[in-house]
Amino acid sequence: MFVLRRGLAVYIHSLKYAKQLRRYGNVHYVSTRKKYVILYVNDDSIEQTIQKLESLHFVKRIEKSMRPDVKTEYQNAKPDKAKEYDYKMGL
Repeated sequence: MFVLRRGLAVYIHSLKYAKQLRRYGNVHYVSTRKKYVILYVNDDSIEQTIQKLESLHFVKRIEKSMRPDVKTEYQNAKPDKAKEYDYKMGL
């Protein structure tokens, strides 16, 4: 039901080209000072989109988001003291 998406940081030479990037994905943020655009693209077609973006003359470089690759399930090294307490011990 949900389509997996990935963010791309597209660094451009001039901000007047930021509007043209809307045809490649959803533009989420445009940085005016550092001249980059955060673009969200479907994860299954990301390699083709990167190749198209790199062929554009106003694109400096592209960085993929690593958030989908990062493990988000953590394990505690030390057990929590509050969870160790047995409430039935005093009965």
